[in-house]
Amino acid sequence: MTDNDRTAQLERACSYLRRIPAWYLATIDVTDGHQPRVRPFSFAMVDDGKLWFCTSRGKDVWAELSANPKFEVSGWKPGECWIVLTGEAALEDDAVVSDRVRQAGFKHMVGIGEDHEGANDGRLAFFSVRNIVARFCDIDDSEERLEL
Repeated sequence: MTDNDRTAQLERACSYLRRIPAWYLATIDVTDGHQPRVRPFSFAMVDDGKLWFCTSRGKDVWAELSANPKFEVSGWKPGECWIVLTGEAALEDDAVVSDRVRQAGFKHMVGIGEDHEGANDGRLAFFSVRNIVARFCDIDDSEERLEL
C-alpha cells in the first residue's frame, strides 16, 4: 500500500468517526489490569499520515493508555455499517503533534464543554494511532477489513 493509499484509508476511517456524535474507546483499567473501561470520544483527525485523537492528561484514559497502549474503538451511524478500530496509542507523539491538530483538538474539547486555556494548555493530550486495523461491519455478517 502506498503512503497516499494509506492516508486515503485513514481519512475514510476518520470520516466515519467524525460523522457520528460519539464513538466509544475501550482501554484496560490501570488499577487491576483486567477490567475493560469504555468512554465516549469524539475527536479524530488525520494529519501527516497519522490518525490523531485528543483527551486530557488528568483523565483515567490517559493513565490507562500509558500503562497499556492497546485500545479498541466502536461506533455506529444509523443506516450504515458500524466501525471497530483496533490500535495502539503512540503517546510519545504528543511531543510532535502539529499546530493544526493541536488547534483543532483544543476547539473541539472546548466545544464539548471542557475548560482549557488554549491549544498549548498542558492538560491537553494528543496521541496518534499505530498498528491500526479498521473493520467496517454489517448486520449480515459482511465485513471490510483495513490494516493501516
